[in-house]
Amino acid sequence: MTELYEKSLSKLELGQVLTMLSQCAGSEGGKAACLALTPDSDLDTVRELLAETTAASDLCARKGNPTFADVMDVSASLERADRGGSLQPVELLRIAGVLRCARTIKGYVSEDDPKTVLDPLFDALTPNKYLEDKIFGAILSEEEIADTASSALADIRRHMRIQSGKIRDSLQKVISSPAYAKFLREPIITIRQGRYVVPVKSECKNDVPGMVHDVSATGSTYFVEPMSAVNANNALRELEIKEKKEIERILAELSAEAAGYAENIRLDVEMLIRLDVIFAKAKLAYRMRAWAPIMNDQGRVELRNARHPLIDPKKVVPISLRLGSDFDTMIITGPNTGGKTVTLKTIGLLTLMAECGLHVPAGDGSTLSTFDAILADIGDEQSIAQSLSTFSGHMRTIVDVVAQCDSRTLVLYDELGAGTDPAEGAALAIALIEFSRKMGSRVVATTHYAELKLYAMRTRGVINASCEFDVETLQPTYRLLIGIPGKSNAFAICRKLGLSEDIIKEANDLVGKSDKDFEDVISQLEQQRQQMEAARLEAERLKQETAKIKQQSEEYNLQLQKEKDKAMESARREAQGIIEEARAAANAASEELKALRRQLETSADTTGINQRQAELRRVLNETEDKIRAQAPKKERPKATRGILVGDTVELLKLGTRASVLAINKDGTYQLQAGILKMTAKPEEVYLLENENPYVEKGGRPKHSGREMKMTAMPTEIDLRGMDCVEAICVLDRYLDEAMRAKLSSVRIIHGKGTGALRAAVQQDLKKNKFVKKFRLGQYGEGEDGVTIAEFA
Repeated sequence: MTELYEKSLSKLELGQVLTMLSQCAGSEGGKAACLALTPDSDLDTVRELLAETTAASDLCARKGNPTFADVMDVSASLERADRGGSLQPVELLRIAGVLRCARTIKGYVSEDDPKTVLDPLFDALTPNKYLEDKIFGAILSEEEIADTASSALADIRRHMRIQSGKIRDSLQKVISSPAYAKFLREPIITIRQGRYVVPVKSECKNDVPGMVHDVSATGSTYFVEPMSAVNANNALRELEIKEKKEIERILAELSAEAAGYAENIRLDVEMLIRLDVIFAKAKLAYRMRAWAPIMNDQGRVELRNARHPLIDPKKVVPISLRLGSDFDTMIITGPNTGGKTVTLKTIGLLTLMAECGLHVPAGDGSTLSTFDAILADIGDEQSIAQSLSTFSGHMRTIVDVVAQCDSRTLVLYDELGAGTDPAEGAALAIALIEFSRKMGSRVVATTHYAELKLYAMRTRGVINASCEFDVETLQPTYRLLIGIPGKSNAFAICRKLGLSEDIIKEANDLVGKSDKDFEDVISQLEQQRQQMEAARLEAERLKQETAKIKQQSEEYNLQLQKEKDKAMESARREAQGIIEEARAAANAASEELKALRRQLETSADTTGINQRQAELRRVLNETEDKIRAQAPKKERPKATRGILVGDTVELLKLGTRASVLAINKDGTYQLQAGILKMTAKPEEVYLLENENPYVEKGGRPKHSGREMKMTAMPTEIDLRGMDCVEAICVLDRYLDEAMRAKLSSVRIIHGKGTGALRAAVQQDLKKNKFVKKFRLGQYGEGEDGVTIAEFA
């Protein structure tokens, strides 16, 4: 990378984007790697980097963001351990943290997940649960070794506690004795230089036989170890020395274990840092609302609604442009503060971001090209120390640019030819652009010179572009207009600011006729463009009005159809009522005929009566069937999600509502309708999505207490501040979602407190058939304040 290229990277502010990227990384190594990123000009490499970022974005959306906070540089510790050195507890804890992170990240993806370009990185991780557990089991903190680190250490510490108790008992007799009460400053037992002592008045130090270990700052108190406690303190000191040696042995043993797996641990650190950088790119893409561009190496650039990543998204105006297809050079003109330099920087910076594997804040389908170098001459280059004027400073940079430009170079000139005689500056600018084009470079330049506007209009492969400016408000719109040269609008701006009309007229008279004619042509083109733009906006408005009228018409027709269906339903009900009345009358007549038949016995014409009765029933049944067949079927929209526990459903056969109590293993539902409990098949119920108080529209579960706001499924839930009933309700829903999101494990934060919430959580986990096992958090995970649950 040449000095000029590095200087161009600084001018295009790639370093600021990489700083934003580093803030998205979770580890110190990842942050450093983000800041050290450099653009790559190889097309296949850039495509692979972008594919990794895209894969990480997809994983974050489905599974949440992985955590890399435990990843630390342990290379120096491993090297010392490999040479036989003994590591400190903090170093061993860092190694165990790396192993835990490797295990967690490897479990982030499962065999059922779709294959991605990140799979080789995940597969390269080599977790070591044995060494991880051994270190965490032996070392409680940076300053504390667990009693269970070894049986010898546990035995030594047991004897130390016994010996300490004996010493305290002995000294307690001293401070409780009336004979010594007048000699003591206070009746307490304290420790000085690791030995138990009592505070004695300075004037009585010779009255208490023993060894003096310390004196107070004022000299009024001596801390004396009574002779009766010397031997006991000596024994305790011997035990402390044994404890220290045992701890040193344990640390040496753990260090040797770590040295045996040094290569795997180093590889884990390397892979974790790479993954940290990739997922940092994914996080930055989400923050910027960025997408992966389509890459090529032919110099074709097409940006759609591109935004400069360092400008406030609420203020930046998207630009669209193309380069390298039907033209290879773009000349951007327009007034100062109109956005010319921002456009120049946007092209260069987005290209550099893509070459670093970063998604760019541009519309989907945007195209960028790889270049061996992006050479930029942007900003004021004057230097008092080097006796360089603005023009000389620019030319010094341009000399380096023309010496390095070729067919694999993107050249960005800002205010080309400025700072010297306009005629000479314009001629020099045209010559420089032509030279760069002959070398095959893609060129984007900004200027105020009218000669360059004419050059672009007359030269094949060169196009004018301008940054729009509103003369009425004296404000730039920052819209880039391709194919139209821009005006400086100097006279209009001066007139708007209140400059004397006489001065403006005299200045206007001094402008050459050819320049006036050219500016008039530009003005006419601009007026025509504005008229066409106004016509386009009017057509768009009419189109929207037409669409609105169409929508209203469709809604009116839909309303009419509903009214029609409602009338038909009313008529059907009325007819049904008539039929039911007729049926009741027929049944009454039938009963009466049966009674008469029993009375008349043989004299009545019972056959005729039966035939008449049967005919009447047949007619009534046929009429009822026809009415039912004509009744409109109520079409219902298909449910957007599956049925969950707590949902409200409608029983299709009964037309009643019921609540879902449970989902059985065979797929049937256990329901409750009022006081009645029943079981129903999936085809017998219809989900009422808006009736579940625990589910929002769209099927997303609500959460009481702390609401989980996320762009993807979180790997932990915080239940602190909830009572047990509320917490278990929220936890069950979260576990259901986490299981369906295919998380391998989750972190449940319940706090320490009284332990009631922890007990309730673990009792609930025991009952959950999808939870394979669970445990309390270890060092660095939250310890007793969290529970880690793994799914089957």
